[in-house]
This record gives sequence, structure tokens and C-alpha cells, in this order.
Amino acid sequence: MARQNVARRAALIDAAIEVLAEQGARGLTFRAVDAEAKVPMGTATNYFANRDELFTQVGSRIYERLQPDARTFELSLEGPRDRDRLLALMRETVGRISAFRSGYLALLELRLEATRRPQLRAVLTQRIRADIDANVSHHRESGLPGDTTAVLLLYLALNWLVVERLTLPDIFTEEEIDGLVASAVDRVLA
Repeated sequence: MARQNVARRAALIDAAIEVLAEQGARGLTFRAVDAEAKVPMGTATNYFANRDELFTQVGSRIYERLQPDARTFELSLEGPRDRDRLLALMRETVGRISAFRSGYLALLELRLEATRRPQLRAVLTQRIRADIDANVSHHRESGLPGDTTAVLLLYLALNWLVVERLTLPDIFTEEEIDGLVASAVDRVLA
């Protein structure tokens, strides 16, 4: 596949993320993806055999885009490995994930769609499990406080906090969100 084709595939998948976030799984059509990507009609059908393939490609791409960049990862290892460092990392994580609003909303759509599409469920299960395992492993190797259960509880609590922030943004103020992140860290470390 030519380099241009790889870039176009990525652009189509990114367009599909936007369509999922705006229109939901039912709105994810090849025509909608072509329109969002501003490419000639029929382009997406040349890159994806069917909607199932498009769904699974989107599921993988969202996680690529949600990963912290190399500098953020390096910063996570700088300084003392204490409660304040862990809190800073959790605040960064909530902020980074919330900043990719369309990606997170598309991921929620994919999770719902996965209840009806076994292939998508398999892809998401594998990808999310790998992400959780990587987070636990990184946490253990970093020397930060807290055990595996603490990481899992923070994962679960902060994911739902992001859902609230993105879907019903008037429920909690930014100050309340910041306080809830701090409380979650304090409680799992208690």
C-alpha cells in the first residue's frame, strides 16, 4: 500500500470517529465517512470491506490517539514517586482523555455496538485489556504508590468521571472534577 493510501485510510478512520461521536453507530455509513473526510463518494468503500471492518478499525485507532505522547510518558517518571505525582498523572489523564471528546464519545458508541457485534467485541476486549495491563505494568515499574487494585479502581472511577464530564458537562464544575480526582487518589491509597 502506498504511503498516500495509509494516510488516506487514517483520515477516513478519523472521519469515522467524528461521525460516530456526532451521529452514533447508526449514522456510521460509508457515505457519512466520505462526507466528513471531504473525499469523493465511494472512497471509504475502497478501503473497508464492510461496516464491521470499519468499526474494528475505528476501535483500534481511538486507542492509538488516546495514548500519551512520549514526553508525557517521560514526565510521568520524573520527580518523587508519591501521592502528588500520582495525582498529577491522574489529572493529566482525565484532561487528555476529555480533550479528545469525539474519540471518547465514539468509544462509548463502539462499546454499545460491541454488544451486538462479536468481532468488534473481541477487538475492543483485546485492546482495552492490553491498555489496562499496560497501565498496571507501568504503575508497578514506576514505583508510584498503590497496588494493582488501586490502578483498576482509578481506571474505573476516572472513566466514569470522564463520561459525566463529556456527556453531561453541567453536573460537575471543573473544581469539583479536580476535587473528585484528588479524592479518588486519596481513597485508593488509604
